[in-house]
Amino acid sequence: MAEKKMSLSRRNHLKSLLLQIGKSMIEEEARQAEKEKMKYMEEHCPTPTVPTCMQELQDLCRKLHKQIDLVDEERYDMEFKLTKSNKEIGDLKIKVQDLKGKFKKPVLKRVRMSADAMLAALLGSKHKVSLDLRANLKQVKKEVKDEVREQTSDWRKNVEDKSGMDGRKKMFEAEA
Repeated sequence: MAEKKMSLSRRNHLKSLLLQIGKSMIEEEARQAEKEKMKYMEEHCPTPTVPTCMQELQDLCRKLHKQIDLVDEERYDMEFKLTKSNKEIGDLKIKVQDLKGKFKKPVLKRVRMSADAMLAALLGSKHKVSLDLRANLKQVKKEVKDEVREQTSDWRKNVEDKSGMDGRKKMFEAEA
């Protein structure tokens, strides 16, 4: 059987009925929550009585301090359990990611930053450190390069001096 299409007016009518039912359910839940809140407040928060003498006032203060201490202990225990469970959840997430073996590498943006700006960003604005990276580099003497040039330019003279027997004799005498 082919599906029958619903008319637009029928669809809008059903939608409005569903919205009305949902609205009434939300209102009922709000009333129920308010009743539960009032019931809890009546059980745990009795009406305050004003003490007439100093001794009764001190006893009331001691009683309230004990209740505050108990509530603080419960709160501390719950916070500790919460942090512990959050840490376990994080560890389990890491284990699941390791088991999957797929890691998404974040796309890094290239940032042009000088060494001084990088140190200022890392150490904060209080510490001002300047690095002169070229100060520790070795100095190359230009005179050494000039001597090398002179030796290479004299190759013709050396050839003329060493040519013939006289040149060989001079070469041997220079070595000895």
